[in-house]
Amino acid sequence: MHLPPDFMFSQASLQDYVDCPRRFQYRHIEHRSWPAVVSEPMLEQERAMLQGAAFHRLVQQHLCGVPQEQLGSTVQGEMLGSWWSNYQAYSPANLPGTAYVEFSLSASLQSYRLVAKYDLIVHHPDGSLSILDWKTSRKRTRRETLAGHLQTRVYRSLLVSAGSRFNGGYPIEPECVRMIYWFAGYPADAEVFNYSRAQYQADAVYLTSLVDEIEGCSAGADFPSAVREAACQYCVYRSLCGRGVRAGDLSESETGSPEEPDRLFDLDFDLVTEIAF
Repeated sequence: MHLPPDFMFSQASLQDYVDCPRRFQYRHIEHRSWPAVVSEPMLEQERAMLQGAAFHRLVQQHLCGVPQEQLGSTVQGEMLGSWWSNYQAYSPANLPGTAYVEFSLSASLQSYRLVAKYDLIVHHPDGSLSILDWKTSRKRTRRETLAGHLQTRVYRSLLVSAGSRFNGGYPIEPECVRMIYWFAGYPADAEVFNYSRAQYQADAVYLTSLVDEIEGCSAGADFPSAVREAACQYCVYRSLCGRGVRAGDLSESETGSPEEPDRLFDLDFDLVTEIAF
């Protein structure tokens, strides 16, 4: 089993590998569909995912110029209504500068491509850049968890590596980049991660090492399963791996949401801006 030469890595696929190499194999190499529930109760899980996706669409439309009043008339459901009210009251995207909505970037990573789709990038008048990401999980993710998440590392690193278009074709200094997580259920408690040259270099080494590991695993028959079996109860492949049949309780998961919209990676690669590094 070998990675195809045109394989594209994303923060979601790399996070899957870190969480469970076997899940990376099933989902991103073999593209297996497995008829299992991610978490219980099933209807609540499905409702949370649909509401999260709907909120992302609302924000995207608003940032593209659709009036808030017009969008508000389409909001259905108590949860989505609360998130939308929080968004209007706290205006997390109301930052000075040029906004790039649902913007995609790509760059080389080893002999492959690394791709990312950003909820919002704001290019400020002073040349600095803010990455904003909307989170609709029921629980507020801890800062230390976010700091180590592949989304935080990939999004900032890739913007530095592939974002020279924002700087007149010149390289971006890592210190000019920051990432802001805004939680729809906790609107006054955004999490901000600045960046540095040392972090950027560390991320480059780490991402390269992950690809090397994945290539090493792909030389064998199967990737290893997750060491921490507790995570398997929220994995759709748990029965395939012989790690249980019953799904975990949604209320007991760390984030309160088994799959954020960003994990349901949907990217039109023909629209990706590619800059080699």
